[in-house]
Parts: sequence; structure tokens; C-alpha cells
Amino acid sequence: MPHISRLFIYPVKSLGGIALTGAQVTARGLQHDRRWMLVDQNNRFMSQRTTPAMALFKLRLTDDGVEVLHSPTQDKLLIPFAPQTHDQLSVTVWDDTCTGTRVSDATDAWFGQKLGTNCRLVFMDDDSMRPVDPRYAGPEHITSFADAYPMLLISEASLQDLNSRLTDKVGFDRFRPNLVISGIEPYYEDQMAYFTIGNIHFHGVKPCARCVMVGVNQQTAEVYPEPLKTLSSYRRFGKKVFFGQNLIHEGSGIINVGDELQIIQMDEGLLSRVAAPK
Repeated sequence: MPHISRLFIYPVKSLGGIALTGAQVTARGLQHDRRWMLVDQNNRFMSQRTTPAMALFKLRLTDDGVEVLHSPTQDKLLIPFAPQTHDQLSVTVWDDTCTGTRVSDATDAWFGQKLGTNCRLVFMDDDSMRPVDPRYAGPEHITSFADAYPMLLISEASLQDLNSRLTDKVGFDRFRPNLVISGIEPYYEDQMAYFTIGNIHFHGVKPCARCVMVGVNQQTAEVYPEPLKTLSSYRRFGKKVFFGQNLIHEGSGIINVGDELQIIQMDEGLLSRVAAPK
């Protein structure tokens, strides 16, 4: 039976992930997922695509906020759940513009010193609404500072299949999923158009196109051509390489590792329609 085998959140966009045994599903995705983001001097999002050293920050949740550990120096910073300023900025994530509240002078200085660049840490308040791409979801669906969608799903079987083709195996952290599922065949998630977990309804709306960021080693920040090179040899559709499924959802509640998925609808053409040249 298909079931959740792992759950992850990434509180600060493009920094380290946190493995959970259970998570609260909210309107914009899993609680605390990508609610914070580092922006550059132009208030544009920063990511491992251009700043691989962001992989060297490891996170954990505490009662007071998100603790960040900088692996090379072992220095720590606590990001409080509530921003310490009222400075609202207009920030950009790809082609989207939304509002973020600057957390504090101290966090800006700490991250700037560790990364060697001027940057600011912003938080997405509850009243900051960032709609999902209207081509794939209605206006009622919103997301966080994630690239585009509230949640991302991959399967254990798909990663195992990819690793069977690689000399140096890679882990889930290369692909930054929220939900990892077991009990299905490799790439079955490409066709999962509608499923439920408990009373929450999930819709697979767009297979996830991959970029050079999957080549960033999450322990060393070194950048490699794999696994994108191998993925390109068999997962290229149109001009893009796909791995994983983006999700939107209706409902809220707790999901846990071990919860079963009830698959309601499959769509064999989902990947081909998304990959077709516009």
C-alpha cells in the first residue's frame, strides 16, 4: 500500500532540511516550510543554484524558533518565529513578487558574514499572499517562498532507480522533497493526479523540472554534474528534465510517517502535457 516513508521541511529557503515524523498541513504547505528566505541587495531570492555554500547551514526546530548551525565554523544562530522588525520588503521569487518582513539586523549580519555577501533574512507573514501559477491551480491556492508550489513529492522507488544508474549514489536531500512515499513503482508519481491522506486532498499538478542545484553536495557544497547528467539521459521530456511531482491540496491537519495514500485518480498524460513545448 502506498504510504509516507519520510517527511521534510526547509524553514529557510535553500538552507538545510529537517526530517519530521509528523507535520501540520497548512494553506501554504507544511508548517514552517520555506517561511523564511535570504534575499540579495536587489531583494531577489538567494539559492544554492548561485550560492552553493547555503547547503552548509543545518537547521533544527526549537521551542523558540529555528536554530541554524553553520557547519564549517560550528557557529549557531536562533531565528525567532516572529520577526523582530516591522520592515516590510517587496521581494521576488522567480517571476513572483510578494511581501517579506525583515527578521533583524543581527540575522542579516550573521548570514552576510558567513556567506561573504550583503543579504537580508525575511519572513513571510500570514497576510502575505503568493498565489500558485494560475495555469495549474485556482486563485485560492497559495504557497510560501518555495519555488512554485506548496509541496513536492518523490518516491523511494524513483530514487532507487536513479541510484541504480549512478556510480556515486545520492540521497533525498539533493531533491528537497516534502513527502517521500513508498509502495509504488518507480515514477508512478508522474501520473498521480489525485489522492488523499486522511481527510486532506492532494492533486499532482506539475512534475518538477530539475536544474543544476541537484548537483550540490549537501554536506560539502561542492557542485557535480551528477545526478543531472544521468537524469537527462532518460528523464528529459521536451527541453526539461523531470523528477518528482508538485502538489496542491485542500484541507488541513496532521500527516505522519506511515500514513497511507488513497489514490483516487491517475493521469497518464500529465507529464507529457507539462513537458510539451508551449
